[in-house]
Amino acid sequence: MASRKSGQRIEPSFSDYDEDDDALRVDASDRVGGGGRKAKRARPSGKGGRETRGRRAGRGGSGGGFFGLVRRLAYWCVVLGIWGAIGVGGLVLYYGARMPSATSWSIPDRPPNVKILAVNGDIIANRGATGGEALALEDMSPYIPQAVIAIEDRRFYSHFGVDPLGLARAMLTNAMTGRMVQGGSTLTQQLAKNLFLSPERTLERKVQEVLLAFWLEQKYTKDQILAMYLNRVFFGSNAYGVEAASRRYFNKSARDVNLGEAAVLAGLLKAPSRLSPARDPQAAEARAQVVLGTMREEGFITDAEIKTAMSQTPTRAKSFWSGAEHYVADMVMDQLPGMIGEIKQDLIVDTTIDLTLEKKAEEVIAATLDEEGGKLNASQAALVSIDGTGAVRALVGGRDYAESQFDRASKAKRQPGSAFKPFVYAAALEIGRTPMSVRNDAPVRIGNWTPENYDQKYRGEVTLANALANSLNTIAAQLVMEVGPPNVVKLAHRLGIDSEMQANASIALGTSEVTLVELTSSYAPFMNGGFKATPHVIRRISTADGTVLYENTYDNPPRVLDPAIVSEMNRMMVRVLTDGTGKKARLPGWEAAGKTGTTQSFRDALFVGYTSNLTTGVWFGNDDGKSMKKVTGGGLPAKAWHDFMVAAHEGLSPSPLFGTTGVQPVFDEGSPVAAGEALPDGFGDPAAFPERPAAMDGAIAVDQTRPAAEPSGGPIPPAGVGETTGATRRTTLFELLTGG
Repeated sequence: MASRKSGQRIEPSFSDYDEDDDALRVDASDRVGGGGRKAKRARPSGKGGRETRGRRAGRGGSGGGFFGLVRRLAYWCVVLGIWGAIGVGGLVLYYGARMPSATSWSIPDRPPNVKILAVNGDIIANRGATGGEALALEDMSPYIPQAVIAIEDRRFYSHFGVDPLGLARAMLTNAMTGRMVQGGSTLTQQLAKNLFLSPERTLERKVQEVLLAFWLEQKYTKDQILAMYLNRVFFGSNAYGVEAASRRYFNKSARDVNLGEAAVLAGLLKAPSRLSPARDPQAAEARAQVVLGTMREEGFITDAEIKTAMSQTPTRAKSFWSGAEHYVADMVMDQLPGMIGEIKQDLIVDTTIDLTLEKKAEEVIAATLDEEGGKLNASQAALVSIDGTGAVRALVGGRDYAESQFDRASKAKRQPGSAFKPFVYAAALEIGRTPMSVRNDAPVRIGNWTPENYDQKYRGEVTLANALANSLNTIAAQLVMEVGPPNVVKLAHRLGIDSEMQANASIALGTSEVTLVELTSSYAPFMNGGFKATPHVIRRISTADGTVLYENTYDNPPRVLDPAIVSEMNRMMVRVLTDGTGKKARLPGWEAAGKTGTTQSFRDALFVGYTSNLTTGVWFGNDDGKSMKKVTGGGLPAKAWHDFMVAAHEGLSPSPLFGTTGVQPVFDEGSPVAAGEALPDGFGDPAAFPERPAAMDGAIAVDQTRPAAEPSGGPIPPAGVGETTGATRRTTLFELLTGG
């Protein structure tokens, strides 16, 4: 090769390479600014050229066809997936940034539950926002978690909070059916939504739900998550959690739920209100059958078990909580704030209720109304039974709690009628009258008021004992005016009536309204020997860990009646059942006392009576105040009282009433009767009461041989009898003539 001169330009040349590399050759047309003749170099020809075109054609063919399409699809899927992941990640970061820091996340406290227990520890009811206490997973019936997992989240124990397979299946099913048939949320996602989020369906809420589900799965075990879910999920009818739902629909604890009932509960989760057994038992049962099928598919139950469950009668729940014990539960909830303030934690309330007596009282009220209520136009009734300390042992506030939750025993104020007369007679005994004091049963006028007896007959001279037994209105009116209406009101308040009363002459016939609970508790001092019996249903309030917040102090009641007066009253009121208006209430083998009461136009009928064991009051009437068909206190109320008290005293040994055996009473130290000292607080000014007759000292057996003061046809009380009510009242000539 000739030598090159310095600075001579050397043109690039690829002639040393094989012609097969023609695709890499650069000609003038490839150069920037190339042109002129050199740009018109002829294409290579011959075999080399043809091979080059063939290779190009071959490479072009390898990029097309089916496999090329597959490769391109795969490529774009990867590209779109990457961009999709970036987009999803961006959304997660964006919406996640709008949430509080994960370090501040915590499970919100479950709304406090109040567990109300009977005297024997059985559950009366649960009250609170949830309607039931929280149960540990191992305390529930095993069928409940199995049924819920089978129908709601089959891979619960294998996924990480979100189930991609379940989500894909739900999306496919919904797309094929054209409507929302399945949900793709796991139990963890549902719990996250229930705990932290609002129910609206937005992209933001869904992203936050997923993030919270991941957090729950990292922080808690599967069993803990499942337990939280089952104790908080809504089951319809204001029941949150399986315990509330079990008691609401089956009247039993979730501990005792059987397979069929568990399937009903799990089925409710799809549509709690629509599938509620209280609303549509057939729909609830149909859904339960679906749940049972999924449980069998998952291997939780056998064919034999599913056959047994499917043969059970569909559950028919009432539209509201049922059972008279719920009147008690409502009473407890009304009283709690006044005892402990705001309820901020789970509480356990021990009550005085005997569930056996409670059920019997409910049965008696329902049976009496079913048998005779219709024909006598009596649609409602109430009953309350208390012991000598004032502890409420049974309370029925109406015919059916499921139909009406108004408590007619503790909230309804009605006239007691003649059932108020024992307070009038007790006040008369306190100023020196005796059961053998005589009054004239004749027409009497007090101002513009002319009280008449129920039968509109007059008996002439009668003893106070006979007047009370036969509920003579004229005698009660006379006694009120002799004692003074304010003193009668004072005694009634002292014995336990809290309602405001009008201190007028008509109070003799019970015209001031009171509740059945306070009226009944005011009879208890006659039963217990003269001590106040403050009505109470709550014994103790404690927290779930056993800390006592409240305990009642009714074990040391004050004395409100002198024992001698209690004895006299008991002797008189026994005759109401043996010889008077309350004969239907007589108890075989038991000494019992009480008083009937009937208000004007038969609007209300009552019987309040007692043994040495219980004091019980019964009311019959109508909520709208309509008249019954001549129902008196000695009719339906006395009959229901008898039926309840017979059951309540079954198996107990009979014992006499206080002071009815002729035994000399034991007076408290400092008793005004024994020592002549000033009366205790609440008894009034001792100057207002003359000395008791000498016959009342020592033994208090009534002298049945004592003659009546005047023969038939004695003096008729003047219109103004007893109008003097001052504290210095003296014995009148009328009283001397009639033996008062």
